[in-house]
Amino acid sequence: MRIALTIAGSDSGGGAGIQADLKTFHQFGVYGTSVVVAVTAQNTRGVSAVHPIPPAIVSDQLNALAEDLPPAALKTGMLATADLAHQVAQAIEKHAWSSYVLDPVMVATSGDRLLDAEAESVIREQLVPLAAVVTPNLHEAQILTDISVRSVDDMVGAGSRLLELGAKAALIKAGHQPGEDLVDVLVLPAGVRRFPHRRIATTSTHGSGCTLSAAITACLALEEDVQTAVARAIDFVTRAIQAAPGLGSGSGPLSHFVATRPTGDIPDEL
Repeated sequence: MRIALTIAGSDSGGGAGIQADLKTFHQFGVYGTSVVVAVTAQNTRGVSAVHPIPPAIVSDQLNALAEDLPPAALKTGMLATADLAHQVAQAIEKHAWSSYVLDPVMVATSGDRLLDAEAESVIREQLVPLAAVVTPNLHEAQILTDISVRSVDDMVGAGSRLLELGAKAALIKAGHQPGEDLVDVLVLPAGVRRFPHRRIATTSTHGSGCTLSAAITACLALEEDVQTAVARAIDFVTRAIQAAPGLGSGSGPLSHFVATRPTGDIPDEL
């Protein structure tokens, strides 16, 4: 069985972060391991507290996995502080971990900030160059590239800039685009692939970004190529949102119980 690792924060509400990642890994048939870098107090209404884990404990978690359960692929989500982001970058390089998916989590779906400003430069300068795939939303792409990102052409430009910064691929997510017709944009050295889909009328989107990056990570752990991994991940998240259980009174969680599908069963437009 292949191993996938998530390095992220814990979500007490269970819809995002470490909890969402491990649920997603399970659905894709990979063995999930985790390094917790922060504990949050949150529910569907928002985040009320963030407590970063002491760096020594984060280091112990990383070393324990490197010694005995090295990942075939890994992802980072919320990293909370510049020191923790730097420490994670050092560990990825030290252990020569590849197939790394960088989800540059900066703000929760509720609008609560999950990353301090100093950490943004660490992500840009130290983690982006290590990434097999970077998965920012429009706001995160703008912060990382200093490019105003509104249109699909802007998304292509931001993705190209992330490749210039060292990433091997960039998936710019369209969830914050206006209108009903959305286009996620995957930028690769060989070209651009667009993933059009319709906006789903729902408030149950909490953890969608975490789930997407975790699904990509699982597929990379299974030795699928990036385009296949992204296509399967977008399909999984789309159906997980459609099947959301309607929990909580705010931005509710997805349903991580939906089945995964091979690329041959995925329609061209979701």
